[in-house]
Amino acid sequence: MVHLDISETSQVLSVIGGYICIVGLVSFFLKEKMFMSEPLVALLIGVAFGPIGADIFNPFRWVGYDQHQLESLSFQVSRIVIAIQVLFTGISLPKAYCWRHRLSLFVLLIPVMTCAWFVSALLVWAFIPNLTFLEALVVGSCVTPTDPVLANSICKEKYVPLEVRNIILAEAGANDGLGFPFLNPVSSLGEAIGQWFYNVLLYQILLSVLIGAVIGYIARRCLKYCEGRNLIDRESFLAFGVALTFFTVGWVGIIGSDDILCCFVVGNSLTWDDWFRIRSEEDSFQEVIDMLLNSAVFLYIGAVIPWNEFGNYWDITPWRLVLLGITVMLARRLPWVLLAKKFIPPISSSWKDALFTGYFGPIGVGAVFYIEVAHHAIPDDGTRERLRAVVAPVVYFMVLTSVIVHGITIPIGKSMQHTLTLTRSKSGAQFISRLPPPVPFGGALPTHDTNATSEPKEASARDVGVHDDATAPNSGTGTPAAFSRTNTLSMSRTNTMTQGVHWGENTVGHSVQSSGRTSPSNNDSTSHSSNPNLVQPSTHAMVQ
Repeated sequence: MVHLDISETSQVLSVIGGYICIVGLVSFFLKEKMFMSEPLVALLIGVAFGPIGADIFNPFRWVGYDQHQLESLSFQVSRIVIAIQVLFTGISLPKAYCWRHRLSLFVLLIPVMTCAWFVSALLVWAFIPNLTFLEALVVGSCVTPTDPVLANSICKEKYVPLEVRNIILAEAGANDGLGFPFLNPVSSLGEAIGQWFYNVLLYQILLSVLIGAVIGYIARRCLKYCEGRNLIDRESFLAFGVALTFFTVGWVGIIGSDDILCCFVVGNSLTWDDWFRIRSEEDSFQEVIDMLLNSAVFLYIGAVIPWNEFGNYWDITPWRLVLLGITVMLARRLPWVLLAKKFIPPISSSWKDALFTGYFGPIGVGAVFYIEVAHHAIPDDGTRERLRAVVAPVVYFMVLTSVIVHGITIPIGKSMQHTLTLTRSKSGAQFISRLPPPVPFGGALPTHDTNATSEPKEASARDVGVHDDATAPNSGTGTPAAFSRTNTLSMSRTNTMTQGVHWGENTVGHSVQSSGRTSPSNNDSTSHSSNPNLVQPSTHAMVQ
């Protein structure tokens, strides 16, 4: 008798492997035709195969339906994924990028992010009942930072300008340290500010930056030394970034500093002179790792979303969550980026880039990570039970909203813009063809009247072939006087093509422009004809 091994491991592997294989086969169609990002597709598959769907991919069963173990699992999964992604983000930035754009990063990380944090907290305080403002600050701090995983996945070079993409990724990698303020709820605002300065600012942020800079510098020097002496092979060279992530997360996590921020600094320091970035770009190893991590983590998030807590749970009604999601997407970040636009050089010259940067502040894996950080920080003495109960459903709904909204609107918006531009170009190209009609091999080119050289405006009229067949001039060489319109237009186009050779117009006639443009005016023709140093078009045609 056949015995089936329907274990949790087998089911998980079948879902993840099947998703990557099947969706990978149509990945181009989904992204380019359906305008669906990888995180959105993975999230929907996670929901479909999760507890509320087929119940095959069920993380609750993995931990025996123990809520504390599920929180611990979510914390570790999101921690490892974010650490690898922010280190890759640091590596992908150009040479000394954070130092050269320190003003832009300062504006985005201090005033803009602080305003976004307080606005998010105010909206949570307004829509979620029976929360104090200090408790709302805890929930607001979870959804304030820009998620590096979603930013790196959705914000591709194809959709946005490179400078805008780089500043968003740099902010997403660096703003992790500022997600910790007010995660320790206390009795007064002054006490919270004091704890933030000596615990968060000094120990978690500054110390992690210092450790990350040192680790990245030593790693870069060691890599150069070993690579220059042929001591390291290509496979180990490519895997060095992932191994360095595990090393950094492990050791910095032991001392209790900010290991995620430290990984971003390690990535920047490792490629400070662009050497490692250029060498690693020769292969697609990092892109493959990104795809696998994004698929796995958003499958997991789709399966653990607490759907049963979205309706009338602790007075959190669906309409409150929907209004909160809409207002957070619009007011959390966009107004403050537009106000600070002139202090952010990569977007200061374009309102379109400023609108995109302000609108694109995704909430994703980083918010799930902060949920578990908040659960660890909230006291277990029963004084903050409502905060402990509402932080997860509120933040998970914000993640769901951001993945759907940003995962659809960004590709669609950029694709529509590209389509409109392409349509204008094609429609402009249909007005007139700049190429001369085909001439039979060995056939003589049509000639032109020499008297036209003394009358620039008449020559200009003949160039566009406005005279009738009956009034066409006789060339005096035995050619019939009744020229067809086609021959006349062919002659004028040949003239304009050949005059470009003698006038130095890049071997293309002065009238031959890119598609959609009109031919030069009569004034241009007059100015050319009046120059004695230039060969006149009709004279050159007769020579030909």
